[in-house]
Amino acid sequence: MNLTSYQIPGLVLTEHEFRVPLDHAQLQGEQITVFAREVRAAAKKDAALPWLVFFQGGPGFGAPRPLNNSGWLKRALQDYRVLLLDQRGTGRSTPVTFQTLARLSSPQAQADYLKHFRADAIVADAELIRHALAGPDTPWTALGQSYGGFCVLTYLSHAPQGLAGALITGGLAPLDRSVDDIYRATYRRTLGKNRRFFERYPQDAAHSQRIADYLLRHIVPLPGGGRLSARRFQQIGMGFGASDGFENVHYLLENAFVTGVNGPEINFVFLRGLEAMQSFETNPIYALLHEPCYCQGAASAWSAQRMLAEFPEFDLHAAASGQAPLMFTGEMIYPWMFEDYAYLRPLQGAAEILAAYDGWPPLYDPSALAANTVPVAAVSYYDDMYVELAFAEQTARQVAGLKLWVTNEYEHNGLRADGERVLGRLLDMLVGNV
Repeated sequence: MNLTSYQIPGLVLTEHEFRVPLDHAQLQGEQITVFAREVRAAAKKDAALPWLVFFQGGPGFGAPRPLNNSGWLKRALQDYRVLLLDQRGTGRSTPVTFQTLARLSSPQAQADYLKHFRADAIVADAELIRHALAGPDTPWTALGQSYGGFCVLTYLSHAPQGLAGALITGGLAPLDRSVDDIYRATYRRTLGKNRRFFERYPQDAAHSQRIADYLLRHIVPLPGGGRLSARRFQQIGMGFGASDGFENVHYLLENAFVTGVNGPEINFVFLRGLEAMQSFETNPIYALLHEPCYCQGAASAWSAQRMLAEFPEFDLHAAASGQAPLMFTGEMIYPWMFEDYAYLRPLQGAAEILAAYDGWPPLYDPSALAANTVPVAAVSYYDDMYVELAFAEQTARQVAGLKLWVTNEYEHNGLRADGERVLGRLLDMLVGNV
């Protein structure tokens, strides 16, 4: 359904809403809504351009909201009309939050509902939408950033007839690695990022240890509810994988303390800034399905928590006592988060069920990818903290015809940081100009 169209400088935007089955195996069962925003360059608003559908990173985050004709969108709109897809459960699609999940009768019902929010269902939604917008016989090009690239690999595995081309930025998922393999690699990468952070800002080592020690000895309420635990503070390293991540953490830390009635205490400004960095409560799909997004026929069983035991460098108490430097964690989900984050607490039962579930269907088809005929161009980042380069290169070798660009010019957010150039090079690779 076409909702409305409007124009901002340089862009024409059209809103679309689609009804899709919650479970694509039961087409007449419960229905949910998927929202998408079509974007055209104002100068080409009447041109008959092909479609490019964008899959956002995550899981659990809506598509970007365009403010102007810039970045990767500017380059894409030279050749395409772009569809910014709010993947199911995100943005203006039927949302998944603690509030909406409360209507379900039990943690088991919540978990059963959430099992339908992985890449396979997202791709099935995209195919229904493609049929509605472009027609069943007109394939489109897909662009996937990070987790969006995982979705594109699922698309190539299960519905390649829907794709005229595929572009992947920082999202070449391992096809057959265990979730434990993935988190071991992620911890190693995160340690390396920590060392580089403290090389850049050596003064922050003692400062971070002081904060962790204070949080272990005091109850510190957060403005948005709950408390700031030391282990929650340790999670701010998640941003280290972006080009501006070190600076964001450094500038947060420098405002950590003020002098209050009883002496030094955690600064309210610091608490607000830290909350703004952590979107687990507003985007709970990330916390609930981040580990399961890697699972095929096996349970995650809280992999990040189990693998943490293999990396004593992250021991929080040793750091707070001064026995070792504090190391921030990264893109990991832990069971204690459903205690420490106030608006994740109602979802703790569902999270436990999902972590124990071992019936996840395959997301990728290695034989289909080995026989792939869709043109594919991808970029992987040499220093990527979130997607292990060695695994990405292995996947690239398993997808027939995939052209891979490996660079250390960018971090994981290369598409956001320099999107016009990054996408331009990938499009040139797609058509053989590079």
